[in-house]
Amino acid sequence: MRYVNKMMTFMIVTRRTTFRLYPTPSQEVKLHYWRRLHKDLYNSCLYHRKTEYQRFGNSVSYYDQQNILPEFKECWTEYKELGSQALQATVKHVDYAYARFFKGLGGYPKFKSSRHYRGWTYPGISGWKAHTTGDNGYLELSNLGQVQMRGKARTWSVPTTCTIIWKQGKWYASITVNCEPQRKTNTNAVGLDFGVYHAVACSDGTIIDNPKYLANTQQKIEQASKKLRRKRSPNFKKKIKASKRWRKSRKQVSKLQSKVANQRQDWQHKVAAQIVKSNSLVATEKLNIKAMTRKAQKGSKRKQQKTGLNRSLLDVGIGNLTSLIKYKLSECDGIFVDVPLKIAPSQTCPNCGHKKKKELSERVHNCENCNFTADRDVAASIVMLNYALRLGTSLINVDVEPLSKTIKVAVMNLGDRTTQLRFAGVKLYSNHWTNTRQYHSNFNSTAPANSTTAIGALSGCLGYKR
Repeated sequence: MRYVNKMMTFMIVTRRTTFRLYPTPSQEVKLHYWRRLHKDLYNSCLYHRKTEYQRFGNSVSYYDQQNILPEFKECWTEYKELGSQALQATVKHVDYAYARFFKGLGGYPKFKSSRHYRGWTYPGISGWKAHTTGDNGYLELSNLGQVQMRGKARTWSVPTTCTIIWKQGKWYASITVNCEPQRKTNTNAVGLDFGVYHAVACSDGTIIDNPKYLANTQQKIEQASKKLRRKRSPNFKKKIKASKRWRKSRKQVSKLQSKVANQRQDWQHKVAAQIVKSNSLVATEKLNIKAMTRKAQKGSKRKQQKTGLNRSLLDVGIGNLTSLIKYKLSECDGIFVDVPLKIAPSQTCPNCGHKKKKELSERVHNCENCNFTADRDVAASIVMLNYALRLGTSLINVDVEPLSKTIKVAVMNLGDRTTQLRFAGVKLYSNHWTNTRQYHSNFNSTAPANSTTAIGALSGCLGYKR
């Protein structure tokens, strides 16, 4: 929600903070037991929908399964201590999986094993309570008690939802809060060029090198994967169980991969915060990362080269880094400009605008028209900044809603000089957040006429899948 008046701008947004949990041995046993119960409920709802449609041609909705949960808990009494809202959220996850499938965003929903089912969600404030001010504290869960947690939130306010996650042998609590984030920034503007040779090149000449976390750890991952392939792997069709050594080796590979992901995420947050702290206007090229990292075509002679390039692009994480810069700019009312690909920043001279195609091996920009010389990536970032400031572009962010007023002139102080950004009759788009307050509607939908049959079917699914 955004409140705008003549004196101040007041914004409420939703932010998520993850805390590490330290349960006692008895609490950890109970957490694993609850996780298996939620997994069984997920598989039962999935099996219920699948069999109802295949055998009888009936489509089962989320509300059909939600309405039979009270009577379902009477049959399976162990689900009573989990909380009604947490069970509804698990049923809703099945509905989300089918919605993604019908939209073409994913495959048909599959049954999940305990190894792949990570946790459950409390969608409201019922069933849990966070005893913290954003810095360490305790998490209280119904029928479990208080669990020590460690972590620090940048901005803390009233908690709204909580998700319990089990990952890499550790327990986490992901808590969302409705808060008013405050972030300091400067009045400067900068253009950014992302790449593999240099991770980020700024228009002011600053170059941020690629840390290459995956490349530095790739050899250890390959050695651990080689040891994993030598162990007896599971085969469900042949009913072969995995050996203990295979499970141990698999944990080592997962641990290395998680370390690389955590290092990359930490570096991306630091770089994004550094950029936003110094600049309130950021311009960068709108890249199609999915198309850039697409695998080589069948029959291509350069499959290994394309694989290495894709790995290097994903190691930088350009898409996630751009998203981090966007949301951090929104906290300080900054502006993010997507420069279209047709501008061709890498082929354009930032001094005179002359265009000339360059090979990837040319790392220095030498203009034959005006003799301007600069680093290739830095020159491209200057072109993006010039496009955002001088060409009267409309500042459009496709992921947000427009503000109600039309901004004719936006005056921004750029160091020692003042640049006027003129937008005649064009709306200025800024990050516009909607209120995250949840309004609980009372649905008058009643249980189906054959509710007893539905309860029996769902209970039968649960007993079958267990």
